[in-house]
Amino acid sequence: MKRALMWTMVLGLALVFGGCASSRHPLVEQVAKGCDQEITAFCKEVTPGEGRVLACLYAHEDKLSGQCEYALYDAVAQLERALTALTYVANECRDDLANYCADIKPGEGRLLACLDKNSAKVSKRCTQAMKDTGLK
Repeated sequence: MKRALMWTMVLGLALVFGGCASSRHPLVEQVAKGCDQEITAFCKEVTPGEGRVLACLYAHEDKLSGQCEYALYDAVAQLERALTALTYVANECRDDLANYCADIKPGEGRLLACLDKNSAKVSKRCTQAMKDTGLK
């Protein structure tokens, strides 16, 4: 993966998990652990949240250790897999979501709970997609 693409995905990571500072998502923890030395050396004055630490790491990308780069690449790869899985489920469940969950506000697992509540009516395609991705 080229550096520019990696940093684009890292920005995506920051946007997706930017609000996770208090709950510390496992991917955020992974990057924090893998880049601990760099964060301490270059970013200790940065207030965490909203991607500021990742922006600091980006500003010092020429000084990142292999361990830190690996943590970033691995987090991006995991994020890509999760996004692909969610896209697959969203596509396969589109009609079911429209039919049974149109009034449900997305987020915090509410749509998945709605599909689960309506599992007897949900299409086989949607059910299979959720099984394929481990959501059911």
